[in-house]
Amino acid sequence: ECCVGRLGGSSPPSYTTNKFPSEYVPTVFDNYAVTVMIGGEPYTLGLFDTAGQEDYDRLRPLSYPETDVFLVCFSVVSPSSFENVKEKWVPEITHHCPKTPFLLVGTQIDLRDDPSTIEKLAKNKQKPITPETAE
Repeated sequence: ECCVGRLGGSSPPSYTTNKFPSEYVPTVFDNYAVTVMIGGEPYTLGLFDTAGQEDYDRLRPLSYPETDVFLVCFSVVSPSSFENVKEKWVPEITHHCPKTPFLLVGTQIDLRDDPSTIEKLAKNKQKPITPETAE
């Protein structure tokens, strides 16, 4: 099993169905399954997208037991998203599942070098998250 904190509303369905939803639908709890081939062997990958809102802080950890690995996702063009990784997600999962590994996954990397995105961030004295910053 795999438990996912917050993916921005579209990543699990787009990964499992190969298409993005046409509109944003806030998540409370969604799960998706896809079979992937690794070394010629089929594995079922279960993705659980849980609500990131503070209202669900006590409910969300109920989905954590028996998780094999966490994917902690953030947008590389949203410094606040990366800040949430450090301030909320990593402390939460290490508290509830101290022995469960997690992978830090930067999303929207195609926008890291996008002039329009860089300009918008610069207006707020921000810049995209680099791989070095995320280490």
